Amino acid sequence: MSENWRAAFSLEALPAGSLRACMIDGRELVVCHSKDGLYALDNTCTHAYARLSEGRLRGVRLVCPLHGAAFDVRDGRALGAPASKPLATHRVRVVDGQVQLAVTPLTPETAPPEG
Repeated sequence: MSENWRAAFSLEALPAGSLRACMIDGRELVVCHSKDGLYALDNTCTHAYARLSEGRLRGVRLVCPLHGAAFDVRDGRALGAPASKPLATHRVRVVDGQVQLAVTPLTPETAPPEG
């Protein structure tokens, strides 16, 4: 499968310990810069419609601002209630100081909640 890398923003715009939202190919993503590295996930909590970029990054835990659901940024898995569905994860790389993402197609397991 060929990957379609897209530039998101400068690495300087994402200090260690922070997160940042971006839009790639019509999909809103959140990029997290943990001490373990850079990770990209869908920006919508699988429990509700909250934007995860408005939450907190605690190590490798991304905490939703609405109900406190937490996700592991390394693989998108839900770490406990109220969320049970994982987040879609996306490939990340840095080229010439620019964060680039390759967006993963949606699956039934990672589709955002219906409203």
